[in-house]
Amino acid sequence: MRKIILGLAVSLDSFIEGPNGEYDWCFTDQDYGMSDFFKRVDTVFMGRKSYELTQNVKESNSWMPPMKTYVFSNTLTAAGEGVTLVSGDIEKQITAIKKEEGKDIWLFGGAVLTSALMKLKLVDELWLAVHPIILGSGKPLFNDIANRIPLNLVDTKTYSTGLISLTYTLK
Repeated sequence: MRKIILGLAVSLDSFIEGPNGEYDWCFTDQDYGMSDFFKRVDTVFMGRKSYELTQNVKESNSWMPPMKTYVFSNTLTAAGEGVTLVSGDIEKQITAIKKEEGKDIWLFGGAVLTSALMKLKLVDELWLAVHPIILGSGKPLFNDIANRIPLNLVDTKTYSTGLISLTYTLK
């Protein structure tokens, strides 16, 4: 069965965006394991806001290889060519997608989508690029998670820039 991997950048104080939605604090000076990661995945899940951001800022997704794209939204009625919209009972639909042939699935973005999938225990792995910056405010990595979700640390990598890559699986 395919795995869903939450892979994203996070500040030391657990924000995925600055207070104005900015992500200019994310390091882009080297690969940070992205090339190897892209060999593992052929599908990307994203929420509506993340999808709209990638559509509005062309250079934001020019570094991503072509992937099958699923956008989760209860408000969008149409999306770009090759994009599958998912709404309604996401647990059932994601479970079916995970059973399809293919590589692993990248959970790219959307704090709401991320929290929903974490609560449903559909995320198999977390790959976090912890940046050495404190933003003070912004969009937190997780929202509305009432119960503890224990994790196993399976890998770490430290870079000369101070970025630390952490990989966890769910217990």
